[in-house]
Amino acid sequence: MKEYVIDANNMDEKELNRTIKEHAPSYDRLIIDNPESRHNICAGLCEDVEIQINGSAGYFVGTMVNGPRIHINGNAGWFAGDNMTEGELVIEGTAGDGAGQGIYGGTVIVKGNTGSRTGEIMKGGTVIIGGNSGFMTGLLMMGGRLIILGDVTDDVGESIMRGSIYVLGDVKSLGKNALMEMATPEDQKELKETLTEYGFELSDEDYTNFKKIVNIQ
Repeated sequence: MKEYVIDANNMDEKELNRTIKEHAPSYDRLIIDNPESRHNICAGLCEDVEIQINGSAGYFVGTMVNGPRIHINGNAGWFAGDNMTEGELVIEGTAGDGAGQGIYGGTVIVKGNTGSRTGEIMKGGTVIIGGNSGFMTGLLMMGGRLIILGDVTDDVGESIMRGSIYVLGDVKSLGKNALMEMATPEDQKELKETLTEYGFELSDEDYTNFKKIVNIQ
């Protein structure tokens, strides 16, 4: 595997992204050291390449990407994975508001907690949150799957149109147009396949406890 290390120390956001796009076509993996929570890392990247970020990222990490597999060994700010069309974004820590906002495809995974409006206006793809999520999770959701392993606060699924929100923990309240039911055996099978693939270890009983939130129709 061909790797290239980028030391982001003393780089501004534009220089860092120019360097990423310059080297992405020639390497299998780019390793970014000293990201220091810079915003817009990998914005608009359309290469089939692994990106390893050793540290935390700021706002809009992985925005509008198509293809890369980004792994953050830290936290992320608001709107991680915004408008992704294809690829993967894994955040080992926490993320701010709007994680997975507007994604069309691909997978966004946050191992810890997220802020509000997780998965808002998402059209497809999968968003997985290993911890808790804030208010209006799944706001105006149009498609895809949103999986929350922890608790969710107020107005889950506010104005949801299509897609499904799965919650293992507690749901404080539902938003308008949202209906909550128990996940079906088929849902549970799909959840187990997806979560196992990404290293989440749940018991068989956990899968029977997933709630499913959809449009009330």
